[in-house]
Amino acid sequence: MKLTDQRDIAADPATVWAAILDADVLKACVPGCESMTGSPQEGFEAVVVQKVGPVKARFTGAVTLSDMVAPESLRITGEGKGGPAGFAKGGANVTLTPSERGTLLSYEVEANVGGKLAQLGSRIIDGFAKKMADEFFARFQQAVEGPQDADEAEVTEGGEAAEGADPEQKKGWFKRMIG
Repeated sequence: MKLTDQRDIAADPATVWAAILDADVLKACVPGCESMTGSPQEGFEAVVVQKVGPVKARFTGAVTLSDMVAPESLRITGEGKGGPAGFAKGGANVTLTPSERGTLLSYEVEANVGGKLAQLGSRIIDGFAKKMADEFFARFQQAVEGPQDADEAEVTEGGEAAEGADPEQKKGWFKRMIG
């Protein structure tokens, strides 16, 4: 399965580059990620819980970053074992290009599965892989730049504006950390 897409992120390439190398950002962006430890140089260890169709599994695996050309491109490769559910592995080639808005992040993702997961059929697997990639990069974009509409007041569950809503809180949490 292959997937290609891009996102225009309102941050300079150096900020986006720093975010994609940060274990905390990656953990927050990977759907179902319970833990992520390690470094860009040595790779990351991750535990992810996911449900694909009727199969739910806890995957333990490794994520490596390679072919790094700062702050322009890199390859993210991951492989996880889910016990009786099988395995999942894949990778993404990520390219960062300066744009009018900040940085155009382009990615090509490929994914493979085996074991019980492979028995689900390619339509379910392809749909799941697309959903995971879209969710990861949407979360990544939000972590870097904050909510989509920074002009809107923060809203509580009751639908009212939060008292003392700080405009600084609207920035992405990663941008706040380094800014």
